[in-house]
Amino acid sequence: MLEIRHLTKIYGDGTVALKDVSFNVPDGEFLIIIGLSGSGKSTLLRCINRLIDPTEGEIIWDGVDVAQLQGEELRVVRRQIGMVFQHFNLVKRSTVLTNVLAGRLGYAPTRSSMFHQFSEKDRNKAWGALAKLGIEDQAYKRASELSGGQQQRVGVARALMQDPKMILADEPVASLDPVLAHSILQYLERLNREDKMTVLCSLHYLDLVQRYATRVIGLRKGEIVYEGNKEDIQAMTDEEFKEIYGEEAERVGGGLEGSLGKAKEK
Repeated sequence: MLEIRHLTKIYGDGTVALKDVSFNVPDGEFLIIIGLSGSGKSTLLRCINRLIDPTEGEIIWDGVDVAQLQGEELRVVRRQIGMVFQHFNLVKRSTVLTNVLAGRLGYAPTRSSMFHQFSEKDRNKAWGALAKLGIEDQAYKRASELSGGQQQRVGVARALMQDPKMILADEPVASLDPVLAHSILQYLERLNREDKMTVLCSLHYLDLVQRYATRVIGLRKGEIVYEGNKEDIQAMTDEEFKEIYGEEAERVGGGLEGSLGKAKEK
């Protein structure tokens, strides 16, 4: 169980990115976080695994407050949380296999990690992750040679190398076309259903939310303004939509089959 309690993040320039955010995520849930750019989605995910330190609040995971951890204790927890980034965060000049193996750095001794020295067991594990994502034939190519969809699959495979209990996916399909977007989310859905892995994923497109979410949280200006399950998001009213995306927002075709239409954050 992940419990977010009164989480607040204020950046050095005074920007309030999160304001008193509280919610729970049961194990095995596929939670999708929606909202406009600047609503706090990325900040929330990065606070959970402490890429960003929260200003106030608690991040309770399996009874431990991650917000209070430092050093080796934090490192141990981070090993169990895989991260998938919008812009892939790959070392483009390195091979696909090397990028995937980087997911084991949190387990490797300090000296070995400095020189990217991995055991045969880790290398076999990397091949298994590549096979699971259907890209083992790309293993010796440089990451820069791959398409966007293939690069994101490398990102997912790298996250799997951590043996995570939870995956945080920050706009993982924002730069992909609709077909590739579905393929990436289907991989995450498979991990969620077959491996019982908890997934927290931020998305813009409501048709994808409707298809993949088991539960949804809507953020606006750093605050939770909507919570619902799959059925709730399918039945979302115009009032609820505008609460998340603002009065100027328009639903494409009047329904959930499209993106945010003309939604803009002032």
